[in-house]
Amino acid sequence: MRPDPASPSQGGRADVDLLQSGVLEIEGRLLSASNATLRARVSSGKRQAQCVIKPVAGERPLWDFPDGTLSGREVAAYAMSEALGWGLVPPTVWRDDTPVGPGMVQLWIHEVDEDRPVDVVRPSAVPEGWLVILEARDQADRPVVLAHAARADLMRMAAFDAIVNNADRKGGHVLADSSGRLWAIDHGVTFSDEDKLRTVLWGWAGAQFPDDIQDDLGALAAALESGLVDVERFLSVDEREALRRRVGDLVDSGRFPLPSAHWPAVPWPVF
Repeated sequence: MRPDPASPSQGGRADVDLLQSGVLEIEGRLLSASNATLRARVSSGKRQAQCVIKPVAGERPLWDFPDGTLSGREVAAYAMSEALGWGLVPPTVWRDDTPVGPGMVQLWIHEVDEDRPVDVVRPSAVPEGWLVILEARDQADRPVVLAHAARADLMRMAAFDAIVNNADRKGGHVLADSSGRLWAIDHGVTFSDEDKLRTVLWGWAGAQFPDDIQDDLGALAAALESGLVDVERFLSVDEREALRRRVGDLVDSGRFPLPSAHWPAVPWPVF
């Protein structure tokens, strides 16, 4: 497991330290989010940045995830991304002292919309080299397709979703910043001990893992045997065991999973 040498400075240790100890000021609420999601500014001395706060108090109860656990799963997903060395999730910390109570604080990523690597387009407009996930028809009964780029970093993200058992990888949860780097956000419904993988990144379903991902999975399986405290402290005993079993199964199969016959394969809406 190794960091990407091409990764830009955003997302480094300094950002984590700023999020962990800086002063938080609320700027507003993101009204499109299903749970309370606040944009804020965090500052410490001359350093400042925008961030997202998701407080436990603003979580909407779900039938299949324990109440009050979604913010912690966001932090666990960041810790997993760092343990793998993949740098997919923006720096994310837990704080008991946000202006709205305990919850997660995550670095805000300034998205470049035109570089979005997942899209719904006309069949004739699929960019060259992209992978088509499903075919559908729009409200005017015209054909459209859901497709995504065939990038190595997006392939890692697909593997990451299988590892954390992501139940909600929408297209809008994949962000491209101004440097072209991809970021994965919104991991509140991850790490269930039941199979819930639901994603728009099915382009490699059933394909063999490339050697680098297979090696990183093997290293992760070994690390989980000793325990990854930063990941597992937010999970139940059953979820920890399911995580070890899931990673072990991925190592043994050496392949990306196929969609389950018992759970919707693609989230709705897809964005």
